Amino acid sequence: MRFLDSAKIFVKSGDGGSGCVSFRREKYIPMGGPNGGDGGRGGDVVVRADPALNTLIDFRYKQHFKATRGHHGMGKDRTGSQGDRLELRVPVGTQILAEDGVTLIADIQSEHEEIMLARGGDGGRGNARFKTSTNRAPRRADPGFPGEERWLWLKLKLLADAGLIGLPNAGKSTLLSVVSAAKPKIGDYPFTTLEPKLGTVQIGHDSFVLADIPGLIEGAHAGVGLGDQFLAHIERCEVLVHLVAADSADVAADYATVRHEIDAYGRGLTGKTEIICLSKCDLLDPETIRIRVETLQQAAGQSVLQLSAPSRIGADSIVQRVWQEISAKRRERAENELAVVL
Repeated sequence: MRFLDSAKIFVKSGDGGSGCVSFRREKYIPMGGPNGGDGGRGGDVVVRADPALNTLIDFRYKQHFKATRGHHGMGKDRTGSQGDRLELRVPVGTQILAEDGVTLIADIQSEHEEIMLARGGDGGRGNARFKTSTNRAPRRADPGFPGEERWLWLKLKLLADAGLIGLPNAGKSTLLSVVSAAKPKIGDYPFTTLEPKLGTVQIGHDSFVLADIPGLIEGAHAGVGLGDQFLAHIERCEVLVHLVAADSADVAADYATVRHEIDAYGRGLTGKTEIICLSKCDLLDPETIRIRVETLQQAAGQSVLQLSAPSRIGADSIVQRVWQEISAKRRERAENELAVVL
């Protein structure tokens, strides 16, 4: 399935049905009073989170969505039926923004969450509503009210606990395939990963979600190589796992390049916990690895883990370290929520 993380759509709720002008006419009641019914309410347009979806691709080929209008009122005080509700299904993690692409309307973060996008118009009143002691035969009926219409942006941001970052071909996809059941495309060339991937990592009875985004390049924060779109998918992550390839000619420069893009992008990524790993350690001799670990530690100002994903050397240590950070943040969040309740 092709991945799509942004779509612009037009939604319109149904118009209300018009009220009816009608009078009671029966065999022995030739001059009956007004009995025109009200019009039916137009159908709403709602969006609903579907846990089975992971892309917005369905909105690539259809952008206009309109609910049906309410039926008109009828004689014998019959109210018109309501228009059918139109339900749009989106993945969990979808943000709904106004036409300007900036104003946030809703942020869907739970399964089956439902948001009203456009409310159907009310039905018009039939002439029976206007009967008074001085106007026994009103011939007035109101038209239905128009439905709401608007342009909206749907933007998908993956819901992951930890995100893998690094230059292209740093070994991110290989690590994801080793520690989870995900099967991303793996190749010995840059830009093997062209769309974000998710994998669930099991830790005993617990688990967390790990996201692999395409490799970042210089200028990614400004959209070079679609980098700004990819970076959006790790905004929700608690932890960033930064992979630097050991076979690089300058590991410090590689680290600095990605770190600069993260800092320049901002939006909460700068202050996130970062775990740094020197990947592909199986390609070099121990002495060279030692030198590059020291170089990377000096550039990053923190300890560096070693990783050889194909042989799984160091993978378990990384998973345990990531889980420690995630579980600590979950406990802190739970305590804060409890404090608010109390």
